[in-house]
Amino acid sequence: MSSIFVIGSSNTDMVIRSEKLPAPGETILGGEFLMTAGGKGANQAVAAAKLGGKVTFACKVGEDIFGRQAVQGFKDVGINTDFICTDVHHPSGVALILVDAKGENSIAVAPGANGNLQPADLEKVIEQINPGDIVLIQLEIPIQTVAYAVEQCHQKGAKVILNPAPACLLDDTLFQHVHTITPNETEAELLTGIKVTGEQSAAEAAAILMDKGVKNVIITLGSKGAYHHDNLLNKIIPSPLVTAVDSTAAGDVFNGALAVALTENMDPEAAVAFACKAAAISVTRMGAQASAPLRREL
Repeated sequence: MSSIFVIGSSNTDMVIRSEKLPAPGETILGGEFLMTAGGKGANQAVAAAKLGGKVTFACKVGEDIFGRQAVQGFKDVGINTDFICTDVHHPSGVALILVDAKGENSIAVAPGANGNLQPADLEKVIEQINPGDIVLIQLEIPIQTVAYAVEQCHQKGAKVILNPAPACLLDDTLFQHVHTITPNETEAELLTGIKVTGEQSAAEAAAILMDKGVKNVIITLGSKGAYHHDNLLNKIIPSPLVTAVDSTAAGDVFNGALAVALTENMDPEAAVAFACKAAAISVTRMGAQASAPLRREL
């Protein structure tokens, strides 16, 4: 089985769940507080490990209790932490997350050490990557580091999955090194100019990304599932219907599960269905990494 290398962010999530999200200037009393491990890179690494993937995680944390707790958490689920850097000048990343009664959320992130993850920090981990390995990367680290990692890992023969979140514009040259891109509707619109409202518009957005050089496009559609687009399979693959409690890490669980499915050589439709099922389970419970399902739950 191929290895999974996740390159990205690690945060500590501080979550408050209340009846509604506050409007600007509004204070909401009541609700429950939860502090848990998060960060898109860390969430995806943990999700993949809990589903049985052989995972190595590369990130940067601060020399503080949040960083130490995060690294121990990775070790506890069997992730290789040999390539995690410690930053003595910046604190570990922190995210403040508000979740309403419907499971919708609002998030603010202070990147801390994540914002100082440099290309030089990744040289040793990239040396470990072999042809056919899966590399999963997101956008909560500096864009120049993302571009370096994507290009170098592609040159090593790895299959790069780019989860373009949080949404931002990207240089078109980046897409030529991407095996699979996994935007949600908002991210797909920013990258293509097409507002994704259904299967037809998803197909139009996917075609634009394919023209930029991406080999496979998967647009996540929340509770509707995900739209898959390549040279053979172009369709929406539905998600199981569930009652959402907290959607915070649904996209991260989807990406981690997709990486595992690709290492197991699942066909595209089965791989996306597997990822949709994992994400659907995750939204039925609170937390980011804590909500990621174990393999037996699927």
